Amino acid sequence: MKEKLHTIPVNEAFDKVSECPVCNMRKELEEKAIDFTMGPSYMEDDVRGETSRLGFCKSHMELLYKNQNRLGLALILKSHMDRVIKDVEKQSASSTKIAAPSLFKKQGSSLGVVSYMEKLNSSCYICEMINRTFERYIATVFYLYRHEEEFRQKFKACQGFCNDHYALLYKVAPKHLSGSQLKSFTDDLNLLYIENMKRVRDDLEWFINKFDYRYANEPWKNSKDALPRAITKTNSII
Repeated sequence: MKEKLHTIPVNEAFDKVSECPVCNMRKELEEKAIDFTMGPSYMEDDVRGETSRLGFCKSHMELLYKNQNRLGLALILKSHMDRVIKDVEKQSASSTKIAAPSLFKKQGSSLGVVSYMEKLNSSCYICEMINRTFERYIATVFYLYRHEEEFRQKFKACQGFCNDHYALLYKVAPKHLSGSQLKSFTDDLNLLYIENMKRVRDDLEWFINKFDYRYANEPWKNSKDALPRAITKTNSII
């Protein structure tokens, strides 16, 4: 199989034994984004400008803190807080007096502050880094499915997908495939999802049974790690 720009990480994700290869791809991107952000790059003006403007979501802030580069994170947050203070001072200075809302009139322009904070609280430098490459990875999945028989067989042999990424692949498939290839892909996708959800569900059921004294002497089968695998299937956590 001829490896192109993004085919290597996509193939590697599908080569791993996992309840969702797409989760593997996203997790790898997340780890690289955290390492990049907390590496020497945080001293670069263009990176600092973006982290100051966008900030970070809660989950990625927790991962940044766990990175142990406390000085680097402190410098990043200092610049971010400087930017937020400056922006809010500017927004609040230009706001008009807050008027009580009515049925027929929207609240005054002071809502510019609220709009700014809502936009800030929904932005994340790490998320944006991940999403830019993740979209290309998803496009590569369809490129490989369309052109490479070896990958089609690899796709069919995987252990299915989490709820989120099953829906994503189903949603974007018509943008990349058509006709018989689209039908073949959605048939494969549906079969993989349903059969593997049932497999993990059954493992989880046996895991539950093992807490019943009547099953104390029965083998665990494949259920010992059923709970974390079920969490991957339902919530995309690996």
